Amino acid sequence: MAVLNNYSLLEHNTFGIDVRASRFMEYDSESELMTFLVHEELQVPFLHIGRGSNLLFTKDYEGTVLHSCIRGVEILEEDDKRVRVRVGAGTLWDDFVACCVVRGWYGAENLSLIPGEVGASAVQNIGAYGVEVKDLIEAVETVDIHGKKRIYANAECKYAYRDSIFKRPDMKSVFVTRVRFSLSKKPCYRLDYGAIHAELEKYPALDLQTIRRVIIKIRQAKLPDPKVLGNAGSFFKNPVVPRGRFEELLRQYPGMPFYEVGTDFVKIPAGWLIEQCGWKGKAFGRASVHLRQALVLVNLGGAQGHEIVALANAVASSVYDRFHIRIYPEVNIV
Repeated sequence: MAVLNNYSLLEHNTFGIDVRASRFMEYDSESELMTFLVHEELQVPFLHIGRGSNLLFTKDYEGTVLHSCIRGVEILEEDDKRVRVRVGAGTLWDDFVACCVVRGWYGAENLSLIPGEVGASAVQNIGAYGVEVKDLIEAVETVDIHGKKRIYANAECKYAYRDSIFKRPDMKSVFVTRVRFSLSKKPCYRLDYGAIHAELEKYPALDLQTIRRVIIKIRQAKLPDPKVLGNAGSFFKNPVVPRGRFEELLRQYPGMPFYEVGTDFVKIPAGWLIEQCGWKGKAFGRASVHLRQALVLVNLGGAQGHEIVALANAVASSVYDRFHIRIYPEVNIV
């Protein structure tokens, strides 16, 4: 366990914002976290982070930042059809996906190359190419601010689009320590996204390794490497609109992409809306909308958090002015 004062968070956020935390605490096990919580009075404010791939810091954090280094993949139960595993919250998400692919466990491959850690994946309900992590999660293990353990079953997590019970203000004092997944050992691919179909036609065989390779290639073509250009991936959630409003828009924009969400609602890609407003590649001081993917805001170098927020607000305003649709950040602004 390490407790450090006046600690730089530059390496703990993929936007590359150079801010500091008054105190930083990193732990390797549940027992270390529980010892810290029981013997140290955790003062407000405090913040538990993962890799920082979904955070935008706007100033120094005048409080305690906690980070899990609990790692590893443990098999709980396995038969010829399924495998149940327990994964440390501090495990890099893509390392876990790679592990699944190597071992022939199906379900996580479409989520390849998503940045961040396993604990944060369960909080955020990450998703891509027709798969959300809630489809794989069986339960989430936690420790609360009083040092008490609790396991939340999937249904208790109240998962929704990029949302869970853990994102609620009253749950900020509950820290994810491990996540339990249930994965198939039989092929069960999700290939109904056009970009995947087109790319897979170039390969003679369909297997987990090929799908992971294709997903990585698609993501790398669209999304900038945060080590080169600071970003947090998709900045905005895709808006879900009532069917009536969608049909009005479709008459105006016949080529508009969309995804059905039940019978009454339709999801419209926020990146398409932003691009229609002319923001793609447009700089706003030291922040910019990415050249290849309008859903991504980037730090051109030396940008402060408030500059990214100003750009985000300007983008959201122009989308509302043109389409009367509000888009909201997927990124957590601190």
